[in-house]
Order: sequence, then C-alpha cells, then structure tokens
Amino acid sequence: MDVFYALAEPNRRRIVELLAGRGSLTATEICDKFNITAQAVSQHLKVLRETKLVTVERHAQQRIYQLNPETIGEVERWTLQMKQQWEERFQRLDEVLANEKKRNARKR
Repeated sequence: MDVFYALAEPNRRRIVELLAGRGSLTATEICDKFNITAQAVSQHLKVLRETKLVTVERHAQQRIYQLNPETIGEVERWTLQMKQQWEERFQRLDEVLANEKKRNARKR
C-alpha cells in the first residue's frame, strides 16, 4: 500500500497530525479524538501501520502509537523534490515572461 494513499484519507491525516503534536498516544487516546467508531479508528491505524507511517508498541493491554521518522522523512524528501521541480519551472516561466515583456517594450 502506498504512503500517499494512506495520507489521502482525512481521518488518517488527522491521526498523523495528532501523533506529530503529542509524540505518542494510546489507541484509546486516539479514539477519543474522533467521532467515529473505535473499529473505524482501528482500521485507519492498521493502514498507517501497513504503510509504516506509524509504529506501535505493546505495553500490557495498551498499544502505543508513534510516527515512524524514517517514513515521514521519505515523504518530506519527496515533497521537497517536487517543490524544487516546481520552483525551477516557475523560474523558467518568469524568465520567459521577462524576455517577452522586454521584447514587447522594444516594439513600442
């Protein structure tokens, strides 16, 4: 399963945001933040585990979830790469527009 597929779903993004803000949360604490069933939250957590966006540790009966920094880092690197490509495209467009503006100014 793809990381971006997992992040496309708003409830899963919210779980990631919660974990980013708190560091770690139990499954119960995560469930308490949502107006959906515990089973639905559990399914979202399963997707996040399968895509390695989160890790889980068992402490007695509790499951404690944390973000996986390696996978988050991969997402960040991809995002930065896309940002750089778009910035380069916009820079080239700015150059074309500036040259076009100069050419039009000479014609007047």
